[in-house]
Amino acid sequence: MEELYTSCKLCPRKCAINRRIRTGVCGSSNTVKVARASLHYFEEPSISGVNGSGTIFFSGCNLKCCYCQNKDISGENFGREITIERLAEIMLELQSKKAHNINLVTPTHFVPSIIEAIKLAKEKGLNIPIVYNTSGYEDVLTLKLLAPYIDIYLTDFKYFSNDLGEKFSKCSNYFNIASKALDEMYRQTGKNKFNKDGLMTKGILVRCLILPTLSDDTKKIIEYVYKKYQDNVYLSIMNQYTPVTYNKDYPFLNQTLSATEYDEVVDYAVDLGIKNAYIQEGETCSESFIPPFDLEGV
Repeated sequence: MEELYTSCKLCPRKCAINRRIRTGVCGSSNTVKVARASLHYFEEPSISGVNGSGTIFFSGCNLKCCYCQNKDISGENFGREITIERLAEIMLELQSKKAHNINLVTPTHFVPSIIEAIKLAKEKGLNIPIVYNTSGYEDVLTLKLLAPYIDIYLTDFKYFSNDLGEKFSKCSNYFNIASKALDEMYRQTGKNKFNKDGLMTKGILVRCLILPTLSDDTKKIIEYVYKKYQDNVYLSIMNQYTPVTYNKDYPFLNQTLSATEYDEVVDYAVDLGIKNAYIQEGETCSESFIPPFDLEGV
């Protein structure tokens, strides 16, 4: 699958460049780069469980969100280059620490290498679910490559309005792309499945991060997802937006979400009849919830 890097069209940007020679929008070469690999306890309960999710944070990103909480790795590309063999070892090491799953965070631009690493790790005994933790800005053909290997899609649905995608993430077609990607994810997984301990073993969890003053857009996303998939997928309605840098172009992004805004979105979801959704309570808007990108486990 290494040839997929030579004219890279893995994501909807379709840069079509040879990543062995130079980088595209994601800022990544053809060599896997990882910033952290550890047990993570702050995902949704059916992902983190008691033992934690075996989370691998990849460097680089195909979106350019002006409010990104992981900017050190997504924009500044901090991390360490590793081999496919080492990536497989990391998966097995996380399994040995009793991780409930392997959680691949921002993996899109390394899909060919990840597939090879999963195959190698499975040959050596990897047997826990694989979670694909994504911005939602995914190419359907790339998702089809992943079908035999991914058990759970943990996907953002960032914008209903394409104009907001253009403003905040430098992509003019976010909704068009993300909605088609979600269709493919659902085709692969079907209705969510859980084990006796309440941990997800198959399915989709759609994350909706509410941005300050933009709750109406989130309501439209929630309505769209629920009308299309009903309670066959889980929603995660998130209030944890954290302004990590000053945003001069969009000053309203320099504040946290108000409790009133969040409650309005939750009430809206309840009124729609949604039963399968996670909500957040208490102080989740804190930089303490952003993991240190310190090469742990790499």
